[in-house]
Amino acid sequence: MVHVNNELAAAQWRKSSLSGDDGGNCVEVAALPGGRRAVRDSKCPGGPVVVFGSAQWGAFVGHLKGVGG
Repeated sequence: MVHVNNELAAAQWRKSSLSGDDGGNCVEVAALPGGRRAVRDSKCPGGPVVVFGSAQWGAFVGHLKGVGG
């Protein structure tokens, strides 16, 4: 757990390209070692983070693209 916390502290977070500039419902994503991705609420950067393995991230994004497309 300490290892993941260190990775999250050093992560380069970026806001979703679908998030608006109005400060509303935004998520941020950070790449982690091993192809993992971390996701957090941009309004609460010190709050909970969801970490996806590379396969799970691919399935998650694929699902979103299928729903939105």
